[in-house]
Amino acid sequence: MQTNTAGGGSRIATVLLMVSTVLVGLMAGLFFAFDVSVMPGLARGDERTYVTAMQNINAVIDGNGLFGTVFVVALLAAVASTAVELRKGRRGVALWVGAAAVLYLVVLVITFTVNIPLNNELADAGDAARLTDFSVVDRFKGTWVATNIVRTVCCTAALVALARALVLYGRATAR
Repeated sequence: MQTNTAGGGSRIATVLLMVSTVLVGLMAGLFFAFDVSVMPGLARGDERTYVTAMQNINAVIDGNGLFGTVFVVALLAAVASTAVELRKGRRGVALWVGAAAVLYLVVLVITFTVNIPLNNELADAGDAARLTDFSVVDRFKGTWVATNIVRTVCCTAALVALARALVLYGRATAR
């Protein structure tokens, strides 16, 4: 559906850019919430509570189709938006959306290569009530928290890039 709007934009271009911006914003907010509340809050408790809470959080996230959809579609919408903007000749918009896609891809790579394996290791530790060796928590805490901060920064930078793309898109399509 390539119905033109004022100034040469298209509904598909508008929708893709808005969807990618909203979804990346949701993910940036999620990562930020973990940085400033969830992880510091869990760190104040004992290790058994920490393990139980993280196992439960990870199980809910893993089993949540909406989360998975947002997590993946954020990248797909940004990549599709980049392609549409290039095809429409809006190179400046495409550059910013493409930069956002690359930054968000870094988030996905970190998630799949660091955070998910750590989550799985914590899940494999078993029932926290029966756990006697909490060394898995020490390994988990430092690395998971540090990489989540990187995910937050990258995701927020992607959101800023998408916001800049929206501004340029608005200028380009208003003409």
